[in-house]
Amino acid sequence: MSSAYEVCTSQHGSELSVELLQCVSDAAESCNHQGRDDISSGLNSFFLIYAGALVFFMQVGFAMLCAGSIREKNVKNVLLWNLLDSAGGAFGFWSVGYAFAYGGQDASKGKTFIGNSGFFLTGDTDMEFWFFQYTFACALSSIVAGTIAERTKMMAYLCYSIFLCGFVYPVCAHAFWSSNGFLSAFAAEPLWGSGVIDFAGSGPVHMCGGVAALVMGIILGPRRGRFYDDDGVELDEPKAMGPHSVTLQNSGTFALWFGWYGFNPGSSIFISSAAYGDVSSLAAVNTTLGSAAGALSGMFTSTIVDERKSGVYTWDTTAAMNGCLTGLVAITAGCATVEPWAAFVIGILAGWIYLAASSLMLRLKIDDAVDAVPVHMFGGAWGVIATGLFTSPRRLETAFNTTENVGWFYEWGRGSGNFTLLGCQLVSVLFVLGWSACIFGPFCMVLKLLNWLRIDPLEEEVGMDISRHKGPAYESEGSATADAVAALSASRHDLLNISHSMSGRKEKSSKKEPPQVEEQADDSVKAGSVNAA
Repeated sequence: MSSAYEVCTSQHGSELSVELLQCVSDAAESCNHQGRDDISSGLNSFFLIYAGALVFFMQVGFAMLCAGSIREKNVKNVLLWNLLDSAGGAFGFWSVGYAFAYGGQDASKGKTFIGNSGFFLTGDTDMEFWFFQYTFACALSSIVAGTIAERTKMMAYLCYSIFLCGFVYPVCAHAFWSSNGFLSAFAAEPLWGSGVIDFAGSGPVHMCGGVAALVMGIILGPRRGRFYDDDGVELDEPKAMGPHSVTLQNSGTFALWFGWYGFNPGSSIFISSAAYGDVSSLAAVNTTLGSAAGALSGMFTSTIVDERKSGVYTWDTTAAMNGCLTGLVAITAGCATVEPWAAFVIGILAGWIYLAASSLMLRLKIDDAVDAVPVHMFGGAWGVIATGLFTSPRRLETAFNTTENVGWFYEWGRGSGNFTLLGCQLVSVLFVLGWSACIFGPFCMVLKLLNWLRIDPLEEEVGMDISRHKGPAYESEGSATADAVAALSASRHDLLNISHSMSGRKEKSSKKEPPQVEEQADDSVKAGSVNAA
């Protein structure tokens, strides 16, 4: 490969001249420009991969939070579910999900409901962007896992995980973020000249997952004994079911908070300029303030309410942790477009919204094992609406290069009362609510009709760990009674006999009877009796 000097001397001769110097200078500038572009591209790719890794680490947080929030007899089941979120979600998003979300983007084609190319990552795809978006899809799927824990079949979980990541979420992502999405601020002709401002996914990720969790929780029904006794008589007070480990709950909350620093700042996608750096930095600061305010308002408000009821000051760790998570969900949409003071206000209100929504769920007798619906559905809706109220002209210009339609409070400051941005935000909330409920509801009903949805009552009483995962998560497992384990063993033995009879086979006379479990049997004997059955 010839050097710039050799090329220039071949064109202008070796004699020193203005033309020769100009040629060499232009060649050097071109080389420097190419080098800067290469460095910038590599830096942006690394930034997105690193941010995606932080978001993927949130799966650890979801796993610990869910496992700690339920009873110990179902810990292994929930941990496996969270692992399968990543596995099933990867298949769904790789095969069709990414194509539905971003395939065939072309602003000149106008608005489309769904993407239509790039299935199985064929064609020219930015791999780092696919990875980043895949981690978002996994996070959404894990939201549902907490709500339906302790009573759902594995088949249902695998089916809905693939369905959410492969179809439900991609349609929302396409609408919000694709250049062809009908809600997208990046479209050539955005909705009402503005489009929806959702920087990192309060709507398409968290609210979408929260609505799916609500729908599945209603169709599935509450855990046995949660609101009604075995005879179907309503309990005076909902029966407490967990958490079995506040340590896991707290560790999971911290892991999620940590991962959110990839979720929100990473959504700038690029980092190779001062402007991108400013956007990511503001997102990180607002993420911190929103979560902190949510934790404080959730805990102190709960303390005040409890003191009014009982006269005793108590400090509720669950209110603090879920208030923190609701603050994180709420600030996700506007993390790059609101001022830090507004992020703190959004977080305070998020803590109150969590407490109110959690109380409403109990009143409606909707069983949510980890309060995922109050955190993600209600928190996500508030985050989208709050962005329409608090978006600052200065921050919007930096992040989206426009100041035409800003937050409603700032519009009143301009003396206009322009409702455009807030109207777009409200439309997007209705879209996510309608789409997720209308498409996921029939899907869950089909699972129910196929008997793929809910586990057997005996298995629910014994616990999924013993009945389906070859033993308890802890050696000290004591939640399942010996009578329940024995009943489950006998039930399975009867089913085995029926199966043999239907197939024309008979059990050998030498076949051992199912082992009987004594009342004082230790945990290893309990697990062994079920496995033998």
